Amino acid sequence: MRDFANSTVKNWIADPVVVNAIKAQNAKHAGLSQSEIDRLDKTWRAETGASSKPMIDKVLANQLSAFLAARKNDAQGLVTEVFVMDNQGLNVGQSDMTSDYWQGDEAKFKKSFGAGPNALFIDEVEKDESTQTFQSQLSMSIVDDATGEVIGAITVGINVEQL
Repeated sequence: MRDFANSTVKNWIADPVVVNAIKAQNAKHAGLSQSEIDRLDKTWRAETGASSKPMIDKVLANQLSAFLAARKNDAQGLVTEVFVMDNQGLNVGQSDMTSDYWQGDEAKFKKSFGAGPNALFIDEVEKDESTQTFQSQLSMSIVDDATGEVIGAITVGINVEQL
């Protein structure tokens, strides 16, 4: 997984589509309070089971989500999901719908974004009930090369049976 992160995921997170989308969302969400983040997350969670999903659909339809879905498809089953978070742990783009919008309270965000530049966190292997495969998530911080500042993070689900 470390090799995949260093050889492939590093290229993904250096792409201007990723960096520009994060920077735009960081600027848009700069003044959000924790209660506003919680409200957004609650709306997202409610939409996951609803027939109408305006918030989720907007994220899934953006340019970054299309980019991530293409990277997932290119991986031919090795990648089960991929999503990018801003500097508060909110989803910016994703290959597939996530169960929540705010990842900021989870290890995948804290141990990547929170650990600074070049951070790589590989979580425990778990059986994914929806796909019945064994997978793990690798998470990395995303840095703006112009400033050296950590601006977001990426999480990539890996089907470990395909490694």
